[in-house]
Amino acid sequence: MRWMWSLGDYTALAEVLEPHSEALADACQIHRGAAVLDVAAGNGNFAFAAARRGAMVAASDLAPRMVELGRARSAAGGPNVEWTEADAEALPFADAGFDIVASVFGAMFAPQPALVAAEMFRVARPGGLVAMANYSPGGYLGRLSDAIASFSARPAFELPSPFLWGDEVEVRRRFAPHTDSIELSRRQLSFESSSIETFLEFWEATNPPQNALKAMLPLESYQKVIEANRALVEELNESTTGRVKVVSPYLLVLARKPREDAV
Repeated sequence: MRWMWSLGDYTALAEVLEPHSEALADACQIHRGAAVLDVAAGNGNFAFAAARRGAMVAASDLAPRMVELGRARSAAGGPNVEWTEADAEALPFADAGFDIVASVFGAMFAPQPALVAAEMFRVARPGGLVAMANYSPGGYLGRLSDAIASFSARPAFELPSPFLWGDEVEVRRRFAPHTDSIELSRRQLSFESSSIETFLEFWEATNPPQNALKAMLPLESYQKVIEANRALVEELNESTTGRVKVVSPYLLVLARKPREDAV
């Protein structure tokens, strides 16, 4: 996982995803002085959105490359964020240390969702907020994930799809041991480009799972991945002007950790 999420030009992809980090930050109603943790932060879109709102922010990611990119953003004049290399399933932070614990299209990819849920609530303060933005099944990204998986070697044991974090029933089930207050809203993101060729080139340059396949597969087999992606874009393209626009649903999650006097 560390290797895969260090592949490709994630910075370019992060620019496309950044508005959805801003949307989650708005939904969290972050106040000045709040202690915020961004879990599986990538290069820090949510972390920097929280810091710009006056929060005291820590960010963590499993991949050293992501931590490096995040620190570089701070060094280049971005808001101050404290970066830590960390696994979302075993966060190296004290219990009840943060007012808001959030993840945008990040912690959903950890292989053991029960551990992710437990850890995010563990480090949240009583009455604090656990927030996520998670890709939902279907749409371009869900379909692409299925296509990529069909070319991958089968794991020794089956892992739950990351996209189940974007299923309302499943998220309620995973969070049920930790909260009795959860708010879910369906959102949508889109990817646009001037042409299918430009779109495919962008995705090949930026998508970590696809880059992992490119590194592992023979050239002939990898070309089938490209063609599968092309067929998917042609099928889902909503543009009628020769451009490309494909969309994917996602789920915005806001869950409150019970206060100690309510336990």
